Amino acid sequence: MDFSIEAKLQADQAKIFAFVKDHIVPLEAVAKNYDPYDNIDMAVLKGLRAQVKAAGLWAPQIPLDQGGLGYGPIGMAVLYEAMNYSIFGPVAFNCAAPDDGNMYILNKVASEAQKDRWLLPIINGDVRSSFAMTEPAPGGGSDPNMIQTTAKRANGKWVINGRKWYITGAGEAAHFILMAKTGDGARDGLTAFLFHRDDPGWHIERRIGIMGPEEHGGHCELVFDGMELDDERVLMGEGKGLKVTQIRLGLARLTHCMRWLGLSKRAVDIASDYVSHRSGFGIKLIDRESIQMKLGQAAMDIEIGRVMVMRAAWRIENGSKARQDISIAKIHVSQLLNRVTSDAIQICGARGYSKDTVLEWIYRYGRQALLVDGATEVHQMVISRFLRQAESNFWGWGVGHD
Repeated sequence: MDFSIEAKLQADQAKIFAFVKDHIVPLEAVAKNYDPYDNIDMAVLKGLRAQVKAAGLWAPQIPLDQGGLGYGPIGMAVLYEAMNYSIFGPVAFNCAAPDDGNMYILNKVASEAQKDRWLLPIINGDVRSSFAMTEPAPGGGSDPNMIQTTAKRANGKWVINGRKWYITGAGEAAHFILMAKTGDGARDGLTAFLFHRDDPGWHIERRIGIMGPEEHGGHCELVFDGMELDDERVLMGEGKGLKVTQIRLGLARLTHCMRWLGLSKRAVDIASDYVSHRSGFGIKLIDRESIQMKLGQAAMDIEIGRVMVMRAAWRIENGSKARQDISIAKIHVSQLLNRVTSDAIQICGARGYSKDTVLEWIYRYGRQALLVDGATEVHQMVISRFLRQAESNFWGWGVGHD
């Protein structure tokens, strides 16, 4: 087993990390650089993205012939972790959700005509996008087979009716991928559609306030009231919606973990810096065993998470769906993000709880990690299913090539 990375990837990691520390982290300390929802101001982001492009670091997950750096899941694991050392990092490099997952699935399954119209503008940073699947009860959430939004044929078009909610980025998105029910089959009853913000027959009912900082465009409730779409808006084919969802969400869950590792490392660095300078009762805080134990535990948890994520990334890059690996990583990394950030705030005391550092931002943001793209309990069920099916083979290492 070789856990080293190639020289070019190592060099690009260093470039991205240096860019983040030199150009993005300083933006966090200036109040005017934030929008009303605790994200980076759009005007500031526009200038920052221009700098990223000029530095040749734009969209590392996108193929070379489309203007990216051409990295697969292994490279993404390394670079996404580096860029999310800042809370503003991923969006600056065009690697933030939901655009990241949407670009991946469109590159994977869209026709060439669909790529020209729906994908390239997202890659170039000209538009933002959204993925509309989750619904109010009794509709679909973690179980896409429960989706109630319908798409029915009428006069040569698909007529869509239904409701979605907690749709990330919808308030700023121009390009959408929509999951709708087109049949009764468990495996072929869903279809994925492409639609534009300006298409008639739908509207945003409300932007739903949440506990933590919000992605650009927030988390919105959408209503579809007779939206009509042509066949050219079908993605991958009628009845292929579940497959689209599975392809998209697999890697998307793992990219969340990649980014969360970067935030966790940032939390540890803030706490480590604080205790290195702060004294109490005649001793530096860093010299107290209780502090060393907390920091040591955090470092260990992060390193375990990095190994889990890299194993899953390696398996995906080598043709596996890596579903159990992704679920294991998703649970561990989401939990460690919450635990590490909480401990960092405790170590820093009032300073950690204040807005003098980004710890409180990461803490509020991190709580959703236990919910998004499948709650912890759902992934535990997935792992249990694999354990029952595979029995002793669940623990296998896999066989390499001679």
